[in-house]
Formats: sequence, structure tokens, C-alpha cells
Amino acid sequence: MTQLSPFHLAFPVDDLAAARAFWGGVMGCPEGRSSDEWIDFDFCGHQIVAHLSPASGDRAANAVDGHDVPVPHFGIVLGMDEWKALAERLTKAGTSFAIEPYIRFEGQTGEQATMFFRDPAGNAIEMKAFADRSKLFARD
Repeated sequence: MTQLSPFHLAFPVDDLAAARAFWGGVMGCPEGRSSDEWIDFDFCGHQIVAHLSPASGDRAANAVDGHDVPVPHFGIVLGMDEWKALAERLTKAGTSFAIEPYIRFEGQTGEQATMFFRDPAGNAIEMKAFADRSKLFARD
């Protein structure tokens, strides 16, 4: 298996202070470099950058396993214990879930724990976990 390289993702926010409080505080992502227009965060070893961009545009959804999944979205595949701890931390922080934490595709090859929520700027985040991470790309 090839070692994963960190990805870089830049996304729009309309309030850098709110982004800092959410990504740094609630999500626990260490802050990297920043300016008056952007902030780097360490998102599980990946570089995400909140860019000040007040006009973020419309958001869409697709039906997946009986839920309206926000598009676009991004996230990390965590270990199951990390996922459960994050779900608990987000719940305690009063996070409003777009899709509450649950097990998707139960009993199927792609069975996974998933949850969707939005950051203060409305960006959709999916955090998921597989009981067997080797099934991440399995088809059947």
C-alpha cells in the first residue's frame, strides 16, 4: 500500500474568528500560518485553509442511504474510537448535525460510521470511520 500524502484544501469562510473558534477550538485542529485573509489548520495531518470569502454561493445535496448528503463536502476517515469521541465532543459543543452520527450501509461491504455537520461558514464536513479500514475502496 502506498503511504498517503497530506492533501491541501482551501475553502471559503465569511468570518475568520468564527473559523478559528470552530476549527481550532471545537475540532481541535492546530493552527499554522495565517494572515488577515486566511488561516492554515492541521486537519489530521492534512493542510486545510480557511480563506475569507463572504460570497460562498448555493449548496446542493444528493440522496445517499436515505439522507440528503450535502455537496460539496470534505472530511477525514478516522478510527472508530476517534470517530465516536468526535461525535461526542461535537454533540457536547451543541453542533447542529446535517446528518446525525449513524452507521451507513449497515451489513454491506461499505458499512461505515458517518456524520455530517457544517462549519460556521456553512461548509459541509463529513467525518467517517470503518470498522475495517481495508474496506474503504471495496466494491462488493
